[in-house]
Amino acid sequence: MWPNRRLLDLFGIEHPIVQAPMATASDVEIAVAVARAGGLGSLPAGTIDPEKLREHLSAFRASAPGKPVNVNFFTHRIPTPNNAREAAWREALKPYYAEYGIDPSAPVATANRAPFNAAHCEVVEALKPEVVSFHYGLPALDLLARVKAAQCRVMCSATTVAEAKHLFQGGCDAIIAQGNEAGGHRGMFLTDDLAAQQGTFALIPQVADAVSVPVIAAGGIGDARGIAAALVLGAAGVQIGTAYLHCPEARVSKSHRDLLRSAGEHPTVVTNVMTGRPARGFVNRVMRELGPISAIAPEFPLAAAALAPLAAETKDTGEFAPLWAGEAVSLGVELPAGELTRKLAHDAQALLHRMAG
Repeated sequence: MWPNRRLLDLFGIEHPIVQAPMATASDVEIAVAVARAGGLGSLPAGTIDPEKLREHLSAFRASAPGKPVNVNFFTHRIPTPNNAREAAWREALKPYYAEYGIDPSAPVATANRAPFNAAHCEVVEALKPEVVSFHYGLPALDLLARVKAAQCRVMCSATTVAEAKHLFQGGCDAIIAQGNEAGGHRGMFLTDDLAAQQGTFALIPQVADAVSVPVIAAGGIGDARGIAAALVLGAAGVQIGTAYLHCPEARVSKSHRDLLRSAGEHPTVVTNVMTGRPARGFVNRVMRELGPISAIAPEFPLAAAALAPLAAETKDTGEFAPLWAGEAVSLGVELPAGELTRKLAHDAQALLHRMAG
């Protein structure tokens, strides 16, 4: 009943719904539930080591035999150390350290975000996930060639038409058009100009016109109306993240879940103070007082390391932890991930049928 089968045929799924790979907030359980319901389940690999990824992929295969899976990797540049900038950031955080009795001179742990590398690629080659996706652009050509040689479909996020064309020319099998409304990190890689990022529903038709591979819409899509609108505008499918944060399987803190439940009362903004890279989430104390955009926040992912001790001390409130969410957060409903996937598919098909009639 879907009007566009390009994504269904490409990935071997029943519904053109991709569960966004939300690092730390989603894992095997939610990916399995979405896959069993006919969508494309995703496993985030940007914050875990290759051995843990191997475990997660093996667990997915055991729980959802025969179902395709997407594994997502970061491709950010490893930051160049900038002692002055990092010292300025620590100085800005110093009053908070004092408030919570944390030694401001104590060394901080390294942020656990690694770009796609040869060790990750070996896991991909061994376990051959059907889909491999990237955030922040494509990896090195030799690594990308190895992924494609393993017969994996490749997709990547684009936040502008120029980025979409770049990914198409780079060999992507599908392109995720990520609009400004999306929760979490912007996938931008050809520009760092936030003002250049368009909204999802302006971006979709322009990307669909610019490339000949299937386009997946992401950002501000939280119910059947958003899915139908994206498909009408030229997308072959949608990637949904925030709506799945409402599911019981989501690995979110109590403070994060409380905000999700009262989302209409709390704004989301794009900030760089949580990690050093622009991302959309609920406003918390550090975003209000030092941001939302700060010129001294160190490069991704260094800003997060200095915040980690404060996040640990305030885990019940989330005032120093990322609470990612997109602009359609108030549309979310608390359903198990599989049930939500089936409801979104059913309701979107019904709406499209009524529109066609």
